[in-house]
Amino acid sequence: MPVLDATQLSKAFGGEPILTDATLTIRRGERVGLVGNNGTGKSTLGKILAGVSEADGGEIRRRRGSTVAYLSQVPDLPEDLSAKDAVLHALVDWRAALERHESLSAKLAETSTDALLDQLQEASEDVEKLGGWDLAHSAEAIMHKLGISDTEQMIGSMSGGEQRRVALAQILVSPPDLAILDEPTNHLDLDAIEWLENHMVTAYPGALLLITHDRTVLNRVVTRTLELESGRLHSYEGGWEAYLFAKAERESIAARTESNRQNFLRTELEWLRRQPKARTGKQKARIGRAEAAIDAKPMAATGEVKLGAAGERLGSTIVELRNATVSIGDRVLIRNFTMGLMAGERIGIVGPNGVGKTSLLRALMGELELSGGELTVGKNTRFGYFDQTRSGLDDNKTIRENVADDSQYVTWNEQQLTVFNYLERFLFTGERIRQPVGSLSGGERARVALAKMLLGKMNVLLLDEPTNDLDVATLGALEQLLLGFKGTALVVTHDRYFLNRIATSVLAFEPGGRVSLYRGNYDAYLANRPARAALEAAAKKALSEVQQPSPSASADPVAKSTVKLGYKDKRELDGLPAQIEGWEAKISAVEAKLADPDLYTKDTALAAELNTELAQLTTELDSKMERWEFLETKREGG
Repeated sequence: MPVLDATQLSKAFGGEPILTDATLTIRRGERVGLVGNNGTGKSTLGKILAGVSEADGGEIRRRRGSTVAYLSQVPDLPEDLSAKDAVLHALVDWRAALERHESLSAKLAETSTDALLDQLQEASEDVEKLGGWDLAHSAEAIMHKLGISDTEQMIGSMSGGEQRRVALAQILVSPPDLAILDEPTNHLDLDAIEWLENHMVTAYPGALLLITHDRTVLNRVVTRTLELESGRLHSYEGGWEAYLFAKAERESIAARTESNRQNFLRTELEWLRRQPKARTGKQKARIGRAEAAIDAKPMAATGEVKLGAAGERLGSTIVELRNATVSIGDRVLIRNFTMGLMAGERIGIVGPNGVGKTSLLRALMGELELSGGELTVGKNTRFGYFDQTRSGLDDNKTIRENVADDSQYVTWNEQQLTVFNYLERFLFTGERIRQPVGSLSGGERARVALAKMLLGKMNVLLLDEPTNDLDVATLGALEQLLLGFKGTALVVTHDRYFLNRIATSVLAFEPGGRVSLYRGNYDAYLANRPARAALEAAAKKALSEVQQPSPSASADPVAKSTVKLGYKDKRELDGLPAQIEGWEAKISAVEAKLADPDLYTKDTALAAELNTELAQLTTELDSKMERWEFLETKREGG
């Protein structure tokens, strides 16, 4: 049964059509993904379907009594409420039922009548139906899952990302029949995203329309994909990968149809040129078919973003941190961290919100002073920084002014281009380049920020949540840029699909200010993390057993000094250094193959196989290292 039907919706801004003939149906329990390039009108369509905005034409029919909620990219929440109160405040029906129950209970304490008892029973049933007596506790649990650690924090003191998490919690705590979520994974960390995915698939009772570019979410959650293109909607069964295959087939059919149309036109036009002026009925019919073929519109070409960065020459030292500690006030974010960057590395940085990922990037650039340890930056190192708030943009200036000021030309990849030609690569054409940045969508703002950053001379890219708001076409272009970049890149992102495509290593922020480096992409990190944790736990246990003095040893220190490794252990210890060198050589060989930027486009299966092999080799090496440390400690302790 449809929860919503929309037919031939149209919408224009300033005379420019955004929606021309958008038609869709969403059924109960469906999980629908909405995709399309930035600026095509996805958010506009979402607002119209939710009743937040009005269409210029068309019709929307909702099931009688059904409820619809919309998660905006910029939510409007009461600033004088705490996060918890803002979520509970949105539970209008539940609060009304609860207040009615409390009022009736107070009356019954004074006078007991059958009518009051019946009303109290009815109020109790309403509370149960609307979420139960523990809904406030459930609300807090959902807020914690979304990364809202302080539920008493006032909305007015929260960042935009924190406010979005509160707005999302409002919808999840009191689920409507249809939830329209605009970029729901933005500003969530990976743990929160994975929880949200599971919740939407297994626990959410209503229908979902997800406006998102998160390809992993589209693969795991949605049952149908809608693409908004040239003002119209195309429907495809399944998630992201199923959509890609079906879209490729549709475009292939369209290309064959267009080829047939062109061939037919050539034949008919040649025939028309040979015919006399007087026409028979059959000739007129043939002319009519030719005119219809001329009027038929070929499938619109999808815009393609073209990015590139040559990268300045790197020196022998790029960036090194030695025993670095990073703090904000009295709070230690990173403790005793050592890392050196190498040319060609693409390091993905993951971890919960607020643990210090952005602070690490700022520390590398020298914007945040270390509270301990040393930072060395090579004399040839040039940073290119893409911050998640796009703070380098002036909303009052035009696209052109933000990117090139008053210049007519820009230098990009060692070639001179007009500003118009350069901005065309980012899908800003014609008069659009004179549009104020403040009027752009989030994804369009991100493209402007990329265009501005890529004009700089740089060989180390520091990208803080670059995938937020970007459409799939721009994500693909950014992936290709990074895969071909000759310098070094560090990328903070929650986009797992993106990490699997570009990362040669993953830097994971873990509890206690610890930061660990895992070789390979995101899947390799996931595969390697449990094994490393198990090895570390075993090593700590073994070390504590070695260091724990036995009663006889403490009673007789002379006897302790005479204890030695057994013959078998000594043979094993002597052979371990060579084995460790062998494993390190194997890892280096695999890493060299993974460093080839062409690998990820030419042979994705081999890239996945090599990442799996790298995870296994790293686990084996860690095992050998732990064993070597254990035997060395045992020998020294014995």
